[in-house]
Amino acid sequence: MSFGLPYVLMALLAVPLLVGVYWWQLRRRRRQAVAFSSIALIRSALPRQRTWRRHVPIGLVLASLALLAVAGSRPQVRAEVPVSSSAVILAVDVSGSMCATDVTPNRLAAAQDAVRTFIDKQDDRTRIGLVVFSGFAQVAVAPTTDHTELRKAVDGLTTGRGTTIGAAILKSIDAIAEINPDVAPADTSGTTGTVPGAPGAPGDPSGPAPGNPSPGTPAPRSARTAPEIVVLLTDGANTRGVTPQEAAEQAAARGVRVYPIGFGTTEPTQMVCTRDQLGGGLYDGPGQGFSGIGPGGRNFLVVDEAALREVATTTGGEYFAASDAGQLQGVLADLPKHVDTELQQVDLSVGFAAVAALVLLAGLALGVRWAPYPS
Repeated sequence: MSFGLPYVLMALLAVPLLVGVYWWQLRRRRRQAVAFSSIALIRSALPRQRTWRRHVPIGLVLASLALLAVAGSRPQVRAEVPVSSSAVILAVDVSGSMCATDVTPNRLAAAQDAVRTFIDKQDDRTRIGLVVFSGFAQVAVAPTTDHTELRKAVDGLTTGRGTTIGAAILKSIDAIAEINPDVAPADTSGTTGTVPGAPGAPGDPSGPAPGNPSPGTPAPRSARTAPEIVVLLTDGANTRGVTPQEAAEQAAARGVRVYPIGFGTTEPTQMVCTRDQLGGGLYDGPGQGFSGIGPGGRNFLVVDEAALREVATTTGGEYFAASDAGQLQGVLADLPKHVDTELQQVDLSVGFAAVAALVLLAGLALGVRWAPYPS
């Protein structure tokens, strides 16, 4: 236990001083007592009373004064206390691999349904933001309580090429920084990184995608946890830009927790996008071109669980895996149970003051009840 105003504890010295005054008054009364010829007559005139009872009320009053002195010193303890997230940033992968049909009808459609359900289940006070990412990341909807706007944005998601998980984390940090002055924006100084052979990287038939700068030197993890969280939904591996691990270091330095969700199976089949998912294009059929296999046989269409687990560990979040629509719905429904406490300084002043008031009232009540009034 610590004290915000420790010097107030000096008021406790008044308690033994008052005890001394009380004892001195008792002695003084005995010396000034009038002599009676018959002690038995006095005893018969007063009601029978245990000797210790007359000291209890004054003892309780002195105890209440001691408790008030402790309350005034602002006692504090560090404890896990329940908190509600002031905002949830949903970072959703809209890369071309989200058209894979290993999840019915395809990954993107299943993700849209799950995100809509998650939004509908939040109360009107919960702010939710939406970050979308493929070859680059952008804030589609800033944190808001207008869930109608969010659902409209989710309905209109379209796919792109490439997967920039690290950039999505940095964009999510920026979205949080806009509403929480204690969270600094992401550091985007540096050079653009790429994963050779990945979609959107140099050498990819579709050409280079817009890049995202890598962060600077990672800062130590923050001792203070921000109430806002990031829920990162992806079905693949980072293909360009800042790495997820580097972005996670920046999130941890700002106390931002990231909860990654790896979506999809380990055996993606053909990719079939609807016209709406392609942004109104004319193509509607099996995927062609990039196979998802990079250098060394790395499959960018399969979740990079190792990287996502590292992101969760670094930021203090938790990794979840979902191989179908039902599991994804369950993960999103269960998520708030994992983010409802944080370590804070808890002020105990009010508690001590309340106990002091109760003790004082008890002392006064007993003083009146046990007063030796003659009948």
